[in-house]
Parts: sequence; C-alpha cells; structure tokens
Amino acid sequence: MSDSLGVLDRYLTVWIGLAMLCGVALGRFAPGVVDVLNAVTWHGTSLPIAVGLFVMIFPIMAEIEYDRIPRVTRTNRAEIGLTLAFNWLVAPALMYGLAVLFLGGYPDLVTGLIIVGIAPCIAMVLVWNELAAGNQELCAVCVGVNSLLQIALFVPYAFFFLTVLRGTAVDVSMALVAQMVGVFLGLPLVLGYLTQRVAFRTVGREAYYGRFIPRIGPLGLLGLLFTVVVMFALKGDVIVADPLRIVRIAVPLFVFFVALWVVAYGVSAAVGFDYTEGVSLAFTAASNNFELAIAVAVAVFGIGSDVALATVVGPLIEVPVMLALVRVALATKDSLFDDAPTGTAFTPTDD
Repeated sequence: MSDSLGVLDRYLTVWIGLAMLCGVALGRFAPGVVDVLNAVTWHGTSLPIAVGLFVMIFPIMAEIEYDRIPRVTRTNRAEIGLTLAFNWLVAPALMYGLAVLFLGGYPDLVTGLIIVGIAPCIAMVLVWNELAAGNQELCAVCVGVNSLLQIALFVPYAFFFLTVLRGTAVDVSMALVAQMVGVFLGLPLVLGYLTQRVAFRTVGREAYYGRFIPRIGPLGLLGLLFTVVVMFALKGDVIVADPLRIVRIAVPLFVFFVALWVVAYGVSAAVGFDYTEGVSLAFTAASNNFELAIAVAVAVFGIGSDVALATVVGPLIEVPVMLALVRVALATKDSLFDDAPTGTAFTPTDD
C-alpha cells in the first residue's frame, strides 16, 4: 500500500467531514455550481453523482476474486440466507415502524423513508465492507442476489407498504428498477470483471494484483469523497435554510442504520460466523440503495416533493454513520471474533 493511499485511508473521517462541509458551502453560497451539477440528470439522479458512484465502485469490482465466488456461495449459505432475511424481512418492517413513530404527522416524509427501507443496498455497501476488511466475495454474492430480488420484489413491496398499509397510490415500473440496478451495479461489475480477465491473460494475475490494483485503489475513496461533495452541494441550501427539518428526517434514519447494523453484527458473532463474514452481513443488512429510492421518489412524486427530500437525506445520513460503524467494527473485531484479520484497509485513529 502506497503512502498516499495510507494517508487517504487513515484520515478518511477527516476527508469525509471536509467533503460534507465543502458540499454544504457550495450548495449555499455557489448556486451556479449547483445548477451545473443539476444540468444533466437521469431518472432524477445527477450525472455527476452517477460518475462518482462509478469511480467509487469500479476499483472494488476489479479487485474481487470472481473465481472464489462459487465456493463462497456453497460454503456461506447460512450467512447469505441471514443477510437476505435482514434485507427483505427485518429492514422494511423496521423502517416502516420508525417512520410512522417519528414522522407520523408528516405523511410525505413517511412515504420517503418507506421507499428507502424497501431498497436494500447493491453498490455502496462494497465500499464500507472493503474499509472494514470484510469478505468481498460474500458481499458481492449478497449484492448480486439483492439486485435480482429488487427487480422482482420492489414493486410488490411498494404496493404493500405504501398502498395497502398507508393508502398511498404508487405506480413504480419494474423497468425503472431494472435500469437503476443495471447502471449502478451491472455496468461497473461487467467492466471490472472484463478488466480483470483481460489483465490476467496479458500481464498475469500476480502483476495485476501487485501493480494495477494498488494504482486504481485510491480512485474508490476519491470517488466516495466526490460523491459526498455533490450530494451535500445539491441539498446545501435546504440543510442551511431548514436544519430542523433535516434533523427530523435524520433521527429515524440514524436509528435504523445503527440498530440494524448492531443487531446483524451481534447476531453474526453470537452464532459463530467469522469476522469477515459477520461484518459483511452487518453492512449489507444496514445499507440501502439510495440511487433507486431517489429515482423512484422523483419519478413518482416530483423532485421538489417532501418524499424526494426524505430519500435524499438517506445517503446524507448513511455515509457518515457507515463510516463510523467501520471504525466500530475494527475496534471490536478482536473481542467479538476469534478469527479477526490482523491487517485492514482502514485504520481508525483518534483524529
């Protein structure tokens, strides 16, 4: 690992904080920059965010050892099954309950959080899992299964939680769900896989992992920082103008992310999973597909709606919370798991 990458990793908490402040400042005091960021959108998602997400996910997809995935799938069926149970049984019900409990008097905000809760993470979780030294192949399997399940289940879940339970008519296209999964997961996965296959045949496996991966590795965290700046810039004016409104939405989201992660992480340790599998389960269980949630909210309710606002606040809370939970995982791995790895991609500091 290069010194530059080590500095980027070691002080990632500082860089994330600065990126958030920079984004808010741009959104509040440089409206022209926000206009540029919003100039090109796709299903309500800013093109710069899409670019940032691709830059963030591609190095991870290129690093995954795809040859190990069949064996991981066979030997980690319990971990995969428990992850899917958290994603599709626990998470939607928990988010529904928290949204109604904290935001019962704001039906549009409730709707937005419910949309977040029924969209399990398919992309950014790979970043948190890598920082926490989780099992990337297991995470990739869970992400892949979640992607297929989202195409099949998102629309029925939206109908049940929003129309049946809440009486809110929601018309969501399965094609939209499939497109979002394809762009934010399928494209970087295919390009990462093809890059790896071509490199193995030309320069060899050892040179690929020894020289190429360390060079593109920093792009993942730089893509994350860029994405954070853009996300906070797009909502910087709202955050400054009405912070209590953001806090109101943030409280149930914070409880959701932390509670789900803690329970999944604790259950993994209690049932005897290895650390790398347990931490992968925890982050996959607690993360959400904010790209899909935002796209659905904008397409159905409009970009200026409170429903869309609630979905946008989701990643604003998820990013710093998940980063903090990476530190929690690395600080507790030795006391909870006997197999905890000695080396990690991200070293927590007191800074």
